[in-house]
Parts: sequence; structure tokens; C-alpha cells
Amino acid sequence: MTDTPDPKPKSHGRLTIRASTQPRDLMAEERPVRGAFEARVITLFPEAFPGTLGLSLTGKALDMGLWRLLPIALRPFGEGRHRNVDDTPAGGGAGMVLRADVVDRALSAAMEGAPDDRGRWPVVYLSPRGAPFDQAMARRFAGCDGITLLCGRFEGVDQRVLDARGVEEVSLGDFVLTGGEIAAQALLDAVVRLLPGVLGNAASADEESFSDGLLEHPQFTRPQIWEGREIPAVLTGGNHAEVARWRHAEAEKLTAAGRPDLWAAHQTRPKGKRG
Repeated sequence: MTDTPDPKPKSHGRLTIRASTQPRDLMAEERPVRGAFEARVITLFPEAFPGTLGLSLTGKALDMGLWRLLPIALRPFGEGRHRNVDDTPAGGGAGMVLRADVVDRALSAAMEGAPDDRGRWPVVYLSPRGAPFDQAMARRFAGCDGITLLCGRFEGVDQRVLDARGVEEVSLGDFVLTGGEIAAQALLDAVVRLLPGVLGNAASADEESFSDGLLEHPQFTRPQIWEGREIPAVLTGGNHAEVARWRHAEAEKLTAAGRPDLWAAHQTRPKGKRG
């Protein structure tokens, strides 16, 4: 191993991209799976990807070409000899802000060849002030052709480019990270696992937390008895209808106790749509 960074970082999913100030046809590369979902991530740290996305089911799906990942380095789109990407905040204050012109050039290159329809290809900025990311949003993104994610750094991104480009702001929660890379990986993990063929058992996604507005029921496996604690008898009795009723009741109990906000929303849904 070496501490010297690779000057030509490669993307993943059998597709390569090298960021430059000259936009090129990203869609002219070989396509391992026709119509596969594609994620393009603009970041100051392309070496952070695929990270955990290269492991387990998402990593296997990446290797199989079921989806594609293109980290796009922001630095080459910077200004001047030193490729500056940020400047001091207008009006004063601490920190630095990513420049609108720099981000715009990166977005132009990243969107080359992608559909203009944001319903088919959203452009998302990971931001704590954005709309809360949830399972419904993950399903919406999974139904798209692809997605472009913008990872912020420092104090954020010049608002003008977000407004001009119609960038959707999405938040993973009421907390602040040093950058958007971890949030981007979390978002993509939630989305990619919903793509066709990624999960070994497609029914798994239907029984998880939030799939019907409730938290998931408790899970158990062998051994039958562990430290004096036994698996609930209903789960080993072989009556699938009883198992389904028990799981749903437990999901309701857990949601009411742990997430009263979800429980209140669940209570307002029509009875036929409560799972």
C-alpha cells in the first residue's frame, strides 16, 4: 500500500470517470446491465467511495452491474492555479462556502447524458436543512433512472447554484456532519437495496421498519433458548396466520411506545391501508 493518492481515481460498477473542466459524454461508456440505476456523487473526497457500499449486498450488486457508482472529484473544477473551490461567506462569519461557479461546472459535467426530467433523475444536495429522508423517499429514488448527489463541505454551498439548478435538499436527521459523504453513502444504501435483484428475498423489504408506516417487529433465531430466554411460542408453532397477527401486533406496540409520531400518522390512515 502507499500513501500517495491515485491521480486517476476510478469509479465503480464497471464504469470509469475522471473529473475535468471539460464535460464529456459519460453515457458513452460500456453498460454492463441495460437500464441499471446509476449514482453520480460530486465530492471533494472521491476516494471515500464506494466505502461501505462496496460491501455485502450493495457491493455484490455493484460488481454484478445491477447499479453503477461514479464518484466525481470537485477539485478539478476549482478556480485558478490551486483549484480553489470555496471562499469566505458573504456578510462575514466563520468557515468557507463552496462557490456557485465551481459547483455549477461540476454539476454540468455530472449531468452530461442524464435525463433533464428530475422525476427520472433527481439532483440532491445532502443538507441538514433539507426535507427529512425516509423510506418513502428511498422508494421514490429507487424508481428513478439514477441520481446525482452533491456532498457539501465547510459551511455549505452558495444558495444561488442550488436555486438555479433546482437542486433538491435532503436531510438524514437533525445533526451536522463535517461533509456529505457519509450521508450520501447512507442514502444510497437505503435506495440501492430496493432495486430489483439486490435483495435475495424481495419480500424482505416489505416486512421492514417503515414499509407500512410501522417499526419492524422483533426478530428471533436459534438457539431456541438463550440464557433462559425462549423464542415466543407463536413463532415456532407453524401457524403462519398467527405469526402474521403476532408480528403486526408487536410492530404496533413498538411503534406506539418508541415513535409516537409514526403511531399518530398510522392511526390517521384508512383501516384498509394500515397493513
